[in-house]
Amino acid sequence: MCPNETSMKGVKCPNEACNKGTICPIESRGLEYYLTASGLIVNLIQATCFVILRPLSKNFYRRINRFVAEFLWLELVWIVDWWAGVKIQVFTEPETFRLMGKEHALVISNHKSDIDWLVGWIIAQRSGCLGSTLAVMKKSSKFLPDESTLKSGLQELRDFPLPFWLALFVEGTRFTQAKLSAVQEYAASTGFPVPRNVLILRTKGFISAVSHMRSFVPAVYDVTVAIPKSSPSPTMLRLFQRQPSVVHVHVKRHLMKEFPEADEDVAQWCRDIFVAKDDLLDKHIADDKFSDHEPRDLGRPIKSLLGVAFTVFSLAIVTALMQIMIMFTQSERSNPAKVSPSKPKRKKNCCSAAHASAHAASNAATKALNQTTCGRQTHLPRHH
Repeated sequence: MCPNETSMKGVKCPNEACNKGTICPIESRGLEYYLTASGLIVNLIQATCFVILRPLSKNFYRRINRFVAEFLWLELVWIVDWWAGVKIQVFTEPETFRLMGKEHALVISNHKSDIDWLVGWIIAQRSGCLGSTLAVMKKSSKFLPDESTLKSGLQELRDFPLPFWLALFVEGTRFTQAKLSAVQEYAASTGFPVPRNVLILRTKGFISAVSHMRSFVPAVYDVTVAIPKSSPSPTMLRLFQRQPSVVHVHVKRHLMKEFPEADEDVAQWCRDIFVAKDDLLDKHIADDKFSDHEPRDLGRPIKSLLGVAFTVFSLAIVTALMQIMIMFTQSERSNPAKVSPSKPKRKKNCCSAAHASAHAASNAATKALNQTTCGRQTHLPRHH
């Protein structure tokens, strides 16, 4: 609700933007400042912990960093849960639901909207591993580092002390009808199965992840995101506009030990999964739900409010410290160093000055006359 709106029936916010259904400038600006300030605070804490704690114990630093990062991510979870009121329903087997958040997992998903990553964060938060969730999104998967650097980075996760999720959007970009039309033309010309609800995959990142993580990651979560017909597609803009929505998420667990060894076979496995995902989305369009499992409503936990409370408390401390520094600076400026007063100069008398000037002029004239007559004989008349 815009803060400018009153409780009187029929009275609207004076901001035209609010009445047109766009973001209220006051709400948007306040939320922007809040998220920016809280992000700076968390980054400062993380940098301090990296310098002080990581040289002493990498695992202890990871635990602290996970805790701090989770408080920052909880702010975005709060926007979905409490600000916009988005409802997320999960369709999966009971055993899979029980294991979520209790094991390392590689997550692959379709990219239906621009908040799919945020939906994943909410599920991770409900599963208890939000602070240790990573995601490779959009076109970044095309610019992966060389094999040795990638292997080193993935192997760093081997001794991670807490369950983590690494999410890959293997389509490489968000689904749109224009992109689907282009993909369908390409698939028809090359002999690939023509997709209806997904795009052509970029499997390089997935192959590398499976190759380097199969020894310590037990499962791959195949995630399918869909929007019911009765609900508008959620976007970041609609979130900030506080427009509610419903998101359906289907999760299927695959054991990593059952994966093929060859890279090309792993790529084909991924393509087959997305062919099945295409069929699953067709069924969702027909039934308006994933009919193979009962939905699990994730609800709105109080924990997402704790992150906001923590950040507000941190902002209050920072604001108080800044106020103290400002007052100290002003105090220094208001008390300048004392300087001993100099003796006042006496005023010269105007008449004395004029007299002195006249006297000087007379002396100069006399001197000039003497110089003129000097050495010249003067004859005076003789008186008889």
